[in-house]
Amino acid sequence: MLTINTLTFRMAGRLLLEDASLTVPGGTKIGLVGKNGTGKTTLFKLITRDLAPESGSISLVRNARVGQVAQEAPGGPDTLLEFVLMADKERTALLTEAETATDPDRISDIYTRLSDIDAYSAESRAGTILSGLGFDAEAQQLPCSDFSGGWRMRVALAAVLFSEPDLLLLDEPTNYLDLEGTLWLQAYLKKYPHTIIIISHDRELLNASVEMIAHLEHRKITTYRGGYDVFEKTRREKQVLLEKGKVKHDAARKHMEAFVERFRYTASKARQAQSRIKALEKMGTATLMLDETSLPIRFPPPEKTLAPPIMHFDRVSVGYTPGQPVLKNISQRIDDDDRIGLLGQNGNGKSTFAKLLAGRLQADDGEITRAPKLKIAYFAQHQLDELIPSQSAFEHVRPLMPKVHESKVRARVAQMGLGADKMDTKVEQLSGGEKARLMLGLATFDGPHLLILDEPTNHLDIDSRQALVQALTEYPGAVVIVSHDRSLLNATVDKLWLVADGTIAPFMGDLDDYRRYILSGKMPNVPMEKSAPQKQVSSNQNAQERRKDAAQKRQSLAPLRKKIKGLESDMSKLNQQIKAAETGLADPDLYSSDPAKVTLLTKSRSSAEKLLITTEEKWLACTEELEVAQSAAG
Repeated sequence: MLTINTLTFRMAGRLLLEDASLTVPGGTKIGLVGKNGTGKTTLFKLITRDLAPESGSISLVRNARVGQVAQEAPGGPDTLLEFVLMADKERTALLTEAETATDPDRISDIYTRLSDIDAYSAESRAGTILSGLGFDAEAQQLPCSDFSGGWRMRVALAAVLFSEPDLLLLDEPTNYLDLEGTLWLQAYLKKYPHTIIIISHDRELLNASVEMIAHLEHRKITTYRGGYDVFEKTRREKQVLLEKGKVKHDAARKHMEAFVERFRYTASKARQAQSRIKALEKMGTATLMLDETSLPIRFPPPEKTLAPPIMHFDRVSVGYTPGQPVLKNISQRIDDDDRIGLLGQNGNGKSTFAKLLAGRLQADDGEITRAPKLKIAYFAQHQLDELIPSQSAFEHVRPLMPKVHESKVRARVAQMGLGADKMDTKVEQLSGGEKARLMLGLATFDGPHLLILDEPTNHLDIDSRQALVQALTEYPGAVVIVSHDRSLLNATVDKLWLVADGTIAPFMGDLDDYRRYILSGKMPNVPMEKSAPQKQVSSNQNAQERRKDAAQKRQSLAPLRKKIKGLESDMSKLNQQIKAAETGLADPDLYSSDPAKVTLLTKSRSSAEKLLITTEEKWLACTEELEVAQSAAG
């Protein structure tokens, strides 16, 4: 289907691709991955001939139709269904010609061809795709101009999917989708009958939809069979082998060099020395797969833990127009260590609820009780526009730390995941992911008790998403997340709330249950609690007693949590001790220069490894005990 041969391309003097090659057989589904800025989107433009390579070639199967999502969102008077149907240009042209054709033979050919391309089921197929992307039958009959930019991009995605090109190029297709649309797209792409290349940082999407990963790194393309998890594991194993090989290679090289230096001018050894010089030339220098890892992200913890619940809702309604609530009858609570993922289709009110939590919307009815001195951090994609384009990350943080030394300000910027090479770069020159890191850092600057994240991963590559997962894992406060990234939700939340039918209720299943619900259109056999009005006096008293009891149970678990944190700290120190010993033992000169130190390092590593096993067993037992206790506490 597609052959890329020794492709070289540079943009604005920067070399993005150098002798890169890739072969894509027909019908293959490939995930194109790599850090932001490595040239993935540029490669798409080279494939579609929007850019020309400096050298090398790109060849496609003759008459192959290449399709990608239009860069400009549709916004004309055509209905959504009409716009999608027009994406099949052959069908549109044949139907137009059929209205004016007079030659009987041509008319016969037209209708035969319309039958061959299944033109008469086109409306049904287009409607199914639009429905999967979140448009009901009523919305499909509305003009494109009635919808916002994000929804229009969904229509553009529906159009290219409906046209079924021979080579489908998708560049971050989930950025404008909710979790429901993402789950539907995964299933659709898995059954797609032609070739796909998809740029995505969504691990779950890649695992579910592709059979090969093309990794763009260091200006080259390397392919791996399987989904993203298999790629990551294979690449890690390959890197370990290369590291071991380099240690052996460097040791052999040093040994030869030492021999040459000692005997190259000794007549009896000159021939052997010369032989080793030639061998050294052939050996070259061993190289490693340098991993382009992202800097970690860190969220400052709250200064003081608040007694639960930190927020309580009693029959709350909220909306944007008086008398027209988007959500109503919300009766829920958020505790100091809750990790909540909000589910529900776009338009059902997830972002509305996030704004209510953050205090950016006020309740129209009901009562919200917040813990005294509660600090809340709120992050949403539109907040990136609040950054000052002409200022650097350092200049954004400096006013928040006016009386401290510059080095401490820079250290704080580094904690946001922006290195020394980026902290003085103007915001307008930062990538979307770098802006997101800065905005996350600014939002959480004061150590919040509650962190609200509304689609935080849209501009983050996979390494940055993993850094976000790690930051959320280490963050001790409460978290509420709206995200289409199933991997993020699986790794960071332990409660799911469904926003649907104008209210919010806990969803008692897991994300697999929810996926089955979305794809089948039927609720699985999973209990879902209902929000209901509470009776005034007795119910409120009972609720207070339940909350008091829950708080006491949570407080009783504090020593166990402290023990777990201590064990985690011990494991980290032991891992560092093992790594330090291995680093020392990797020095081949040490074995001849200081054998005693070799023995000491070997014993140190062995002792640390044994202690690590014991510590890990204790940690596992404690975490299991905590999970059981939390479950019993409700």
